[in-house]
Amino acid sequence: MNEELCLLPATRLREAIGRRDLSPVELVQAVLQRADRLQARLNCFITICHDEALREARAAESAVMRGEPLGLLHGIPYACKDLVNTRGVRTTLGSKLHASTVPDHDAVAVQRLRAQGAILIGKTTTSEFGAKCLTDAPLFGRTPNAWNPLHTSGGSSGGAAVAVASGIAPIGVATDGGGSTRIPAACNGVVGLKQSIGVVPHSQALDAIGNLTYVTPISRTVADTALMLQAMAGEDPSDPWSAGVRPAAYLDAAQSMADLRGKRVLFAFAPSGRPIASDVRACFSRAIGTLQDLGAEPIEMSTEGWDIEPIWRTINHTVWRARFTSLAEAHPTELSPSLIRQLALASEYSAVDYQNANFERTRLFRRVQDLFAKADFIAVPTLSRTAPSIEQDLFDPLEIDGRSYAEMRPNWFPWTMPFNLSGHPAVTLHCGFGADGLPVGVQLIGRLHGEAELLQAATLFERESNLLGHWPNLDASS
Repeated sequence: MNEELCLLPATRLREAIGRRDLSPVELVQAVLQRADRLQARLNCFITICHDEALREARAAESAVMRGEPLGLLHGIPYACKDLVNTRGVRTTLGSKLHASTVPDHDAVAVQRLRAQGAILIGKTTTSEFGAKCLTDAPLFGRTPNAWNPLHTSGGSSGGAAVAVASGIAPIGVATDGGGSTRIPAACNGVVGLKQSIGVVPHSQALDAIGNLTYVTPISRTVADTALMLQAMAGEDPSDPWSAGVRPAAYLDAAQSMADLRGKRVLFAFAPSGRPIASDVRACFSRAIGTLQDLGAEPIEMSTEGWDIEPIWRTINHTVWRARFTSLAEAHPTELSPSLIRQLALASEYSAVDYQNANFERTRLFRRVQDLFAKADFIAVPTLSRTAPSIEQDLFDPLEIDGRSYAEMRPNWFPWTMPFNLSGHPAVTLHCGFGADGLPVGVQLIGRLHGEAELLQAATLFERESNLLGHWPNLDASS
């Protein structure tokens, strides 16, 4: 079993396949064997596509040997969150009610990965309908953190983050409606990008106009994220925000900046009145120092007026109320208790509340736009603490430095929700380890449709931080 292949980034793997130094069949076999070996420990897959993946790998190998033109991701295995439609492969949405659902079409993002030669190896775990920041559901149970099974993987894209962090797949597809890519990426020490709204079409969004959710890449390296984004980006008739978006050479762009001289970075530790753990504060301070070492000018920004969670909750939960209330009434014992509870809270919102929240969303967008008139990037901690216990529930108190906080969302990830609402691109990067040995993430935010510049800064930060050689010790507990 050649598991060394599983530790290589997609950029290296595609080069080896293109040179005929590596067979897609050999690569996919190695990845599937690692998935089988680690699944009992990690519980990060709902479905593993053994037969389908090997069939596609053999076809990919034949194309290489015939000298055919190869796509950006030809022969590269990927994992896909089980919220995202995959043609002919079970897509459960993490729900018992969809345990046997098999779509007859791909989501646009998956369609594009397939067109570029990527090979689906499996569907990864998610909270039911992606409705919380933890990855557990009645259908499959809990997905633990890749670094420590006693801690949560975060969510709702925990399975995708763990599959990437553990070397099962070099790249994955996630989704992000309030931080659902960036939260588990930070918990597991990988790269999680939420691109600008519309850059990757969201063909499954029911409310495409008012949408705040994104189909995203997730990977171990910034270069792999850039490669995925290059394959997934571009306009599609299903998504009005994608109109006029053109695919860009994100991989080349990401590697084309020498330093951050002349760049201004606004930064803040926590929104006013919100906590931050001392070890996260220390890691984030070092991250700001790294940006400064790269030539950037850090400028501390005001933390007032960033209590965004009530706006996000009003919009998001109203959408959930419309989508899931009838399901909850018909199947009250089959849905997640936390989803039922969130739907009950959503019943408090009126149409006026919803519209006022959208007025606030517009004001937030303009505020962020004003910040980028003064600076090139924003830097904030992705999360206020490392991954909590595997037993953590959405409605349990959250402990930070010995103090208990009643609400999880505004106290654990206050800095992810704002940029779902504003639409600006945001990427979380591994920036060190907390006192418990778990990863800590720093989030960089860029200008609207400024993915190329954001990925350039992220590449420089990743290189300077020198953390890519750190892997979870899975052999000790597998």
